[in-house]
Amino acid sequence: MQCLRPLRHLGGPVVQFLKVKYTAFKTARLSFHPKRPWILASLHNGVIQLWDYRMCTLIDKFDEHDGPVRGIDFHKQQPLFVSGGDDYKIKVWNYKLRRCLFTLLGHLDYIRTTFFHHEYPWILSASDDQTIRIWNWQSRTCVCVLTGHNHYVMCAQFHPSEDLVVSASLDQTVRVWDISGLRKKNLSPSAVETEVRGISGVDLFGASDAVVKHVLEGHDRGVNWAAFHPSMPLIVSGADDRQVKIWRMNESKAWELDTCRGHYNNVSCAVFHPRQELILSNSEDKSIRVWDMSKRTGVQTFRRDHDRFWVLGAHPNLNLFAAGHDSGMLVFKLERERPAYAVYGNMLYYVKDRFLRQLDFSSSKDTAVMQLRSGSKFPVFSMSYNPAENAVLLCTRATNLENSTYDLYSIPKESDSQNPDAPEGKRSSGLTSVWVARNRFAVLDRMHSLLIKNLKNEIVKKVQVPSCEEIFYAGTGSLLLRDADGVTLFDVQQKRSLATVKIAKVKYVVWSADTSHVALLAKHAIMICNRKLESLCSIHENIRVKSGAWDESGVFIYTTSNHIKYALTSGWRWRPPRLWMRGAAGSGWARRRCCRVTTRSWRCATRGPKTSTSSPSSTSSPATWPSSAR
Repeated sequence: MQCLRPLRHLGGPVVQFLKVKYTAFKTARLSFHPKRPWILASLHNGVIQLWDYRMCTLIDKFDEHDGPVRGIDFHKQQPLFVSGGDDYKIKVWNYKLRRCLFTLLGHLDYIRTTFFHHEYPWILSASDDQTIRIWNWQSRTCVCVLTGHNHYVMCAQFHPSEDLVVSASLDQTVRVWDISGLRKKNLSPSAVETEVRGISGVDLFGASDAVVKHVLEGHDRGVNWAAFHPSMPLIVSGADDRQVKIWRMNESKAWELDTCRGHYNNVSCAVFHPRQELILSNSEDKSIRVWDMSKRTGVQTFRRDHDRFWVLGAHPNLNLFAAGHDSGMLVFKLERERPAYAVYGNMLYYVKDRFLRQLDFSSSKDTAVMQLRSGSKFPVFSMSYNPAENAVLLCTRATNLENSTYDLYSIPKESDSQNPDAPEGKRSSGLTSVWVARNRFAVLDRMHSLLIKNLKNEIVKKVQVPSCEEIFYAGTGSLLLRDADGVTLFDVQQKRSLATVKIAKVKYVVWSADTSHVALLAKHAIMICNRKLESLCSIHENIRVKSGAWDESGVFIYTTSNHIKYALTSGWRWRPPRLWMRGAAGSGWARRRCCRVTTRSWRCATRGPKTSTSSPSSTSSPATWPSSAR
C-alpha cells in the first residue's frame, strides 16, 4: 500500500486518493464484493486475482482462462463470480470451493464484459462477435441474443432496477435494450426454455424477448463504456473521441444532455458516483478525472507517469473505488470520511453537514449547537476546542496547502437545536491552528512559521521554530512540532525545544487524561512517550493504524484497519485475568488471553471482532484543557 501525491484541484468538493495496491500485470476488469473487503482483478496474463483491499494481501488466484480475462463480476448473494476472456469462454466460479463450476460456450470472439443480474439467474455478456448474450446460469443455457451493433460490443450492463440493458460499441453508438419480455417469460408458470425458440430471442409467434428501445448517437469515434445511473434516468458513456457524454431518457426517447471535455486520449471507462452528483472517468492519457454532474466541469485530476488507465469500479455500498492500469490497480476513496472532532469531559464536539454538533456521552443526546460559515470548497480537517472561552478552531486543509484556512468561532451559550445560530467566525489562512493557553492559540502559516494570536485573531508574536510540517497540542504553553523525521516538544513561552523523538510522519497525537503519556500515531507505527517525550515503547503494525484513545486506567486502545488492540503502560508487573468477549459474526464467546508486557518489549493483544471502527465516539481521546483531539 502506498500513498499518492496530492491531486491537482480544479474547484469543487475535495477528492482524496487514499490507498494503492499493485498487481503485477495490466488489469482489465475489477469487481468489489458487496459485503466482504475483497476485490477481484482480471489480468491480461489470464489470471484472476482475489485481493483483500483492507489488508493489502492477495487471497487467491484463479488460472484457467487461455489469454486475457476482460470480464469479471461478483454475484450479489451467492459465493460466485463470473469471468469472460479472449478464449471465447464464460466461466462461473465458486470462490469458497476455489474452482470453476462450469463454462458457457457460444460467443465467437473475445468477451469484453460479464455481469450478473441483481435479481434473476442471468449473466450478461458482450463480445467482439458484435452480439450481447443473456445466459441462465442455473440451467447453463443461453436464453437470449441481442443483435444490432455492427462492430465490437465493448460493454453491456443491466439496469440496477429496471428491465433494461445498456451497451456500448465501436460502431459509435450506445444502445438501450428493453428485456421486459424475457422477464415476463421467465416469470410465466408455463414458461419452458425449448429448443424451438432457439437462442435468437424470438419465439414462434414473432415476439422478441429483447428489443432496442433507444439508439444514442453523438460520439465521433468508438464507444468504450456505458453505464446507468443507480437512481436517475441517466446514462454516462466514454469513447475514443476523448469525450464523456451524459444522456437522459424517458419511456419514448433518449437525448444527449451534455459533454465533459478534458481528456486528451481515449476515454476507456466512465461511471456515476453511487451517492453524489459526480462522474468518474479514466483514460489512456494516464489520468483519472472527477466531474461535477450539475456544472459539467472537472473537479479533480490524478495522473500516473507511465501507466494508462483502463477500467473503473465502484463499491455498491461504501465510499470506495478502484481503477485498473497498465501495471496493476489502485483502490481509493472520494472525500475524507473521518469528521473533525474534539473531546472534553463527557462531551464530544464534531462537524457534520455544515454544523458543529455536540454529543453527550452520559445521555447519548446529540444536538446541533452552531451552523458553520459557508463558502469553503473543502470539509473541516481538524478541530481544537477551548472550554474556558467555549471557543473552537476549525482547520480546513486544501489540496494546495497554501490555500488552507482556519475559522475561529465562539460557540453560543444557548442555541435551538432545530434552528441553531450561525455566528460570524474569523477566518484566516493557515495550515493548522491549536490552542496553547486560555486566550492564545498558535497558527502554522503557509510559510511554516509559527504565529501566536489572541481571541480577536490578532498576531501577538511570531516565533522562530525548527523545520516544521505540522503542529499538535502539548499542554498549556507547549506544542509538538512534526518534521519529516520526528516530533519535537517546543516551549512557546521560552521559544526553545525541550525534547525530540524520532518517528516518521506522525498523523495523530493522543494525550492521556492527565497528560502524563502521549501516543504518537504514524501510518504503521505507534510510539508511546511520557510527558517529557521520552520514548517508552514502539509498536509496529503491518497494516494501517487508524486511531487511538486512552482508557481511564492508563491502557492505550487503538484501531487498525481490521483490529481493535490495546497496550499496557505499567510494564511487566502482573498477569491480567482472561478476558471474555463476544466473537465475530455471532460465533459465540471468544476467549482472549492478555499478553505480558515489559517496559521495553511490548506485545499487543487483539481485542474484539475484526472490524474497523472510525466513528467519532470510538476514535476520540479524552484530554484535559484545552483538548485538540486530532
